Amino acid sequence: MRMQPDLFDPIDDIDAAATAGVDEAGRGPLAGAVYAAAVILDPARPIAGLADSKVLTASRREQLAQLVRERALAWCIACASVQEIDRLNILKATLLAMQRAVDGLAVAPQLALVDGNQPPRLRCAVQTVVKGDQTVPAISAASILATTARDADLMRLHALYPQYAFDRHKGYGTAEHLSLLRQHGPCPEHRRSFAPVKAMLQT
Repeated sequence: MRMQPDLFDPIDDIDAAATAGVDEAGRGPLAGAVYAAAVILDPARPIAGLADSKVLTASRREQLAQLVRERALAWCIACASVQEIDRLNILKATLLAMQRAVDGLAVAPQLALVDGNQPPRLRCAVQTVVKGDQTVPAISAASILATTARDADLMRLHALYPQYAFDRHKGYGTAEHLSLLRQHGPCPEHRRSFAPVKAMLQT
């Protein structure tokens, strides 16, 4: 078994072609899987306009996601299911999705730069970067892939459960979503470990 590298050690001899950016989408919503993506950008094929997915319009996110898929040296999108979220808790499920995304890369990275301050356990060196989706292009790319994949999945859930309007709120606990949740009760894709859903199951 390979040991987990020490976190936060300076790593000066790893170039961009061996570095993956990692980010997640969907920790906060009341429904749906949590997604993560890992991206190794190609320094020879830069992508203009990479940014935190939250500041981009949906159409711009889709455009950039297509460019990332076309130009990156490697990319992978993974998720952890609602059942895994409820069994493990959302933090552990998020780290699991990140681990799956990095493990799924066609090119094994030497270093993973992970958005936030909670590192997953990986088979390569790991450094966390607070607000990395705003400052590290590879993390921005991962943020865009994870968000667009999750948005597509919520549109799938909307087709299955149109009464919850997942197409509008993407599973987040908006007033509209909470009202529809009270009206219809939880569906199989609602996270039963999350307080608003748990409270409705107890009434």
